[in-house]
Amino acid sequence: MCGALRASDAGKKVVLMGWVNRRRDLGQIIFVDVRDRTGVTQVVFNHELNAGVHEKAEALRNEFVIAAIGTVKRRNADTINPNIPTGEVELVVEELRILNVSKPLPFLPSDTVLANEELRLKYRYIDLRRDAMQFNIELRHKVALAIRENLAAQGFFEIETPFMTRSTPEGARDYLVPSRVSPGSFYALPQSPQLFKQILMISGFDKYFQIVRCFRDEDLRADRQPEFTQIDLEMSYPQAERVWEVVESFLTAAFKAAGHEIKTPFLRMDFDDAIRQYGIDKPDLRLPAFTDVGDCFSPTDLETLAIHKDLPVIAIRIPHVGELSRKERDDIKPLFVAKGGARVFEDFKRIETKFPDAGAKVRLKAGAAEDDLLVLVVGSAQAGSSGDAHPASKRVTPAELAIYASAGLLRVALSQKYSGRHKFFQKDDYRFLWVTNFPMFEWDEGERRWNAAHHPFTSPHDEDMDKLESDPAMVRALAYDVVLNGTELGSGSIRIHRQDVQSRIFHALGMTEEEARSRFGFFLEALEYGTPPHGGIALGLDRIVMILAGADSLREVIPFPKTAAAKDLMMEAPTPVAEGQLRELGIGVVLKK
Repeated sequence: MCGALRASDAGKKVVLMGWVNRRRDLGQIIFVDVRDRTGVTQVVFNHELNAGVHEKAEALRNEFVIAAIGTVKRRNADTINPNIPTGEVELVVEELRILNVSKPLPFLPSDTVLANEELRLKYRYIDLRRDAMQFNIELRHKVALAIRENLAAQGFFEIETPFMTRSTPEGARDYLVPSRVSPGSFYALPQSPQLFKQILMISGFDKYFQIVRCFRDEDLRADRQPEFTQIDLEMSYPQAERVWEVVESFLTAAFKAAGHEIKTPFLRMDFDDAIRQYGIDKPDLRLPAFTDVGDCFSPTDLETLAIHKDLPVIAIRIPHVGELSRKERDDIKPLFVAKGGARVFEDFKRIETKFPDAGAKVRLKAGAAEDDLLVLVVGSAQAGSSGDAHPASKRVTPAELAIYASAGLLRVALSQKYSGRHKFFQKDDYRFLWVTNFPMFEWDEGERRWNAAHHPFTSPHDEDMDKLESDPAMVRALAYDVVLNGTELGSGSIRIHRQDVQSRIFHALGMTEEEARSRFGFFLEALEYGTPPHGGIALGLDRIVMILAGADSLREVIPFPKTAAAKDLMMEAPTPVAEGQLRELGIGVVLKK
């Protein structure tokens, strides 16, 4: 291979095959760097030693595919290239075979300035030859292999589940596949193997996993694709902690394969605590938590500042930002996304001047040094009440959630804006977290009904079962997310294993018995045949590799990704199909006007 030769190989007769990465013609001598996925070796064509081969080498251009046969020679000390592993040797070519030519390329794999992304995706086969992309795809392979080996060693079977199944929407739209033999009927590509893996538990395969492709017809972002790969697993008889141990084990193996050591066990945090401390259910622990400083202000202070006395007063601390100019303080306001009547006080110095006692207490309680940036997020005095109180509960009320969420978004925006002044985002600083005890349901204001916060197969806490019909907002799910540096890597839960409980959940979600039977009758029936307790999780392989590669987009770690418009520019897909194909399927196309 082109990256394999070393000084110890001097004198050997070898064959190198690869692409012409670079060509330097010095007249009597031509130097060519030959590249494959392992690296680059310099080969030499010397007119004095072999005029015929030298003449043939004059025709070589970038990205020609060649075979070079010759003898390995040590380079002179003054020509050694210390920047590449093969830099101490070169190949003196005795025979050259041009295996294929290349027409001029839209960009070169060796270019240091990247072509625009659309061009890279259109010519993905060229883009994938770049060192960075070769590294990312190799990294993906190593991570997936480490995960497979780790789970197999823990007694898991890798079992494939169908791609053509029935439509059971789980929040996003399904990709539908028409059936030719059942006109008017459709398969759906799976958003996840959720029901199949639960049925595998019913079938006696107590430890299942799969590195599986999934499909969701949803709007795209940098960390989202219409087809993606997840690490899917399910276990019989686990407590949630046992699932976490399995995940921590295979993530340790995956990160070790990428050259990183991580600490286990991961921190654990209740959903409501995550909201109160970070304003988000996927907090980045590299950034300071915020502090409720409402008790630092007197009732008169709160009234003067028009701050709601019953809602949180959040202090966001960004370390070591230093003194801000008036314009820089004004630039904070556009970063603030107000939810539910939330307001921002971006000039804390002004509050310290007008309310010195309160300002000193806030700085002390928030642990803020003089050069730290302090920003307050509060509820407006005109905002509604915090909602019905549940004295025995720690649940965040909707009015409180609006303040916490506004503060959480601003905290992240400020940290990103000032990351250059203080290195929050250190490379290799991996802060993992389990977020637990999510709400079972979310209220859909538009539809005026409750939706499953995770999915409808998640088990509620036993002690919350009596609230299913009377107080759905207070029902906690046996659900958990694994989070890394502000990115959700995966979601899981302990599942419902009893048919009567599953029917109650469907009813709580507004499904009639007939609708539940129509959509999930096969599954409800399966639950009646001795279903063991079970639980599992699914993690995004693409997201894990993206973080390990230090990439900003999933497209950098997926060999053939789609654009933000869900298009494959290389294959020019999706495309219309022939009228005859549509007729055979009994389908007509009506375009929206």
